[in-house]
Amino acid sequence: MAMRLPSPITNRRRLSTLQRMASFAPRRHMVALAAKRSPKRLKYSTPRFTKEGELVYIEVDPCGVDAWKLQPVIDLLKQGAVGVIPTDTVYAIVCDCKNHSAVERLRRIKKIESSKPLSILCRSLRDIDTFTMGFPRGDGHGHANVFRAVKQCLPGPYTFILTASKELPKQCVGFGTTNVKYASRKNVGVRISDDALCQAILQEMDAPLICTSVKGPKENEWMIDPTAIGDIYGPEGLDFLVDGGVRVAEPSTIVDMTGPYPKVIREGKGPILPWMVVEDDEPPLRHDLIASGT
Repeated sequence: MAMRLPSPITNRRRLSTLQRMASFAPRRHMVALAAKRSPKRLKYSTPRFTKEGELVYIEVDPCGVDAWKLQPVIDLLKQGAVGVIPTDTVYAIVCDCKNHSAVERLRRIKKIESSKPLSILCRSLRDIDTFTMGFPRGDGHGHANVFRAVKQCLPGPYTFILTASKELPKQCVGFGTTNVKYASRKNVGVRISDDALCQAILQEMDAPLICTSVKGPKENEWMIDPTAIGDIYGPEGLDFLVDGGVRVAEPSTIVDMTGPYPKVIREGKGPILPWMVVEDDEPPLRHDLIASGT
């Protein structure tokens, strides 16, 4: 029995029908999907942030009434950017604590040795419990429950030095050193800032922010004018700056909680409370414990 082959005219008709069907909704759907692809999002999809263009400068009301303006800053931080934000004390250079390359860039911008531990801006007490071994608690043998006292002054202008947990990336507590003094230390300064802008940024992050105070060329001189900060640190590699107004040059009070008692190693904006110990014969700041906390 002979096989009947379709005529060329029939094939052309079928092909024309398929072409007409393909010209409807599926093509429009594909165009719609392509339109949603953001070049900026694709550009910064890699963990290592690549800076292109000038410093991103955002002016925000210090009270946080227009905190929606901070969304670009939050996006940049998640992409690995390094920038300046206000706190309840002085301005701070910050980055995502879990982004290794961002932490390295922050150290280079601020000229902080890799062996020096850094501070972290926490979202809540839960972050402190996660990334440190926590505050000393009462044991029923006459030792005071310091945690109860600490809760009364946080959020606030204090930096508490605690023993870091394994959850904190090693680049935050110092690494790459053979110095026994640093190698034996696993400390980190923790802060919960009582600042509307700082909190608005932190609440959108997945982890605490590494922070270090913005200092001037002289020792113990803090920069409080956002415009001047941009002029000095912008060329050093900053990606963004949040202008929350001129601040008062008062850093946080640093309290070392790693010893047998809470010891003040720098008096700042936070009042010295009765349960804190001040030793007159101690130097005003132990630089080996923490690198320029805010």
